[in-house]
Amino acid sequence: MTLKPFEICSIRPPTENQSLTFRLTRNCYWNKCTFCPVYKLGARFSRRSIDDIKADIEAARRLNIMLDGSSGNTFHKGRQDPATLYQNARKLVQQLQASSEMATETGAPDSPATVNSQWADDPQVGWFMQWFKDNTGIADSIDHLVNWRLGGGRNCFLGDADSLILTPDFLKEVIDAVRCGFPSIHRFTVYGRTVTAARIRSLAEMRAFRQAGLNRVHYGVESGSDTVLKNVRKGESKDDHITGCLKTKEAGLSCSIYVMPGLGGQQFSKEHAEETADMITRAAPDFVRLRTLQVFAHSPLAGQLKSGTFQEASEEQVVLEIRRMVEKIDAPTQIMSDSATNLLQVNGRLPEDRLAMLNIIDAYLVLARMPKKIFSLQARLEAFQGQYGGFSEDIYTKLIPFVTNGELDIEAMPEPKIDELILLIRSKLMP
Repeated sequence: MTLKPFEICSIRPPTENQSLTFRLTRNCYWNKCTFCPVYKLGARFSRRSIDDIKADIEAARRLNIMLDGSSGNTFHKGRQDPATLYQNARKLVQQLQASSEMATETGAPDSPATVNSQWADDPQVGWFMQWFKDNTGIADSIDHLVNWRLGGGRNCFLGDADSLILTPDFLKEVIDAVRCGFPSIHRFTVYGRTVTAARIRSLAEMRAFRQAGLNRVHYGVESGSDTVLKNVRKGESKDDHITGCLKTKEAGLSCSIYVMPGLGGQQFSKEHAEETADMITRAAPDFVRLRTLQVFAHSPLAGQLKSGTFQEASEEQVVLEIRRMVEKIDAPTQIMSDSATNLLQVNGRLPEDRLAMLNIIDAYLVLARMPKKIFSLQARLEAFQGQYGGFSEDIYTKLIPFVTNGELDIEAMPEPKIDELILLIRSKLMP
């Protein structure tokens, strides 16, 4: 049997960054959201057959066994010496790349990374495309397994965009196959659309997903304002969000939602925040994750920004939106700031931690203009380093004139340089 790579879900929630992933579908069947650049380069939606998915699971299982090599340091319940693991991974990649028994690449021919487009030479598109592994090589597959092991080896994410469109029986067959090949996995999660949970899936079917082994559904609700949802062509309503979340929880599934501060722009900033807070109060999800809007090149929203039909909210407006939400949400839930696009780290449980979160927000809001900008640049630099492990060449080039004796002196930067750097860094941060 020829060894081959397996397809990886490049688009997944931040909390699933160290999960083992398998693609049940490819890309997004909706693909109309104006803020989203991910599938706008020509990728088409497709469902994968159970045989293709099981072949990927088997390929991952065989590579996972081979990762232990001859060291005897067998992976068990997430415990393994990292140095030995990295050494085994390097040896295995070299061995397989030299073997004629290995398929070199797998993936969809119409994936975002392979589509010819008018934007192929755009530097921002190129920056993000290098992190998307839609066409997976053997080294990518092995790196993915290493990352999963180092994360504890207990979680699995099944993508891509809305796995609730699949039947509970289909999902059960996948989960059973994953459990057979990877017995250390105890949590299975998916992305979903609230409109699917609210209008397409019955409560019995949602319960069947739970009985199949699914533990959590991640929903990108973005806003509770019907005006904003319509403007960004989300294809879902506030009522869909509420009904879908309530049904998910009633079925015994953990409900995790993503909201997008800034999505209403300047015009609908207050409505966006207040309606989102009301939606969260009525839906009472287990987790509310903040993912601040970043307008990406070639997204429909970028075109609206250029034409002037959308005016981007300032950083202070975005922080005020988050403050309104924290202040007004009247339901037990966990607020999490786990996206690199966020300026402030606002984390805690409501209602217990409301005052502490408001204090963090207010400490920023009382700053004068220049201290706010210095704070913003420092926060963005830390986020970039945390996400990528260092600075890209263009960022480094702009920083180096302000480094003295190995220390960066941000206060010596002219205000236009600070603004320029903040925009550059934000344009490269993954949400």
